[in-house]
Amino acid sequence: MAQQRITRDDLETRFRQLQDNVQGRVEDKKQTLLTAGVVAGVVLLLLVFFLGNRRGKKKTTLVEIRRV
Repeated sequence: MAQQRITRDDLETRFRQLQDNVQGRVEDKKQTLLTAGVVAGVVLLLLVFFLGNRRGKKKTTLVEIRRV
């Protein structure tokens, strides 16, 4: 059994491959999270708008002025 020595170049190559793999996954997840965040923000904005609109209609006072 002959043992091979691990050189500095071998280590650098393996670490570079590992880092590239991790960075690729992070980029994929970042895009997904950004899209989900934007969609959640729009849904929240619409929800607040419609609830505020409904509440405003409930509390609106109608004043009618008639001339005699």
